[in-house]
Amino acid sequence: MDLETLFAKTPATLDEIRTRVAYALDRHPLCRSVQFDIVSMPRTSKGNWTISLKSVAPDALWEASDIVADIQDAYELAVAA
Repeated sequence: MDLETLFAKTPATLDEIRTRVAYALDRHPLCRSVQFDIVSMPRTSKGNWTISLKSVAPDALWEASDIVADIQDAYELAVAA
């Protein structure tokens, strides 16, 4: 297996990414009240979307950031047909 295949991101729609982030944040007790927006961006080497966290309690900031980073590493915004 080559490294590109191993580290390939899974394509997902905006709604799928939004749902995954919401469920992931809701599973962590400190992050249940975190609000977020997904921002589509021009394609870069890091990806083509990011999350803007809102209303994050100070004790939840690191956990929420880690959760979002893990999802960003796994998913790529699918190109609309």
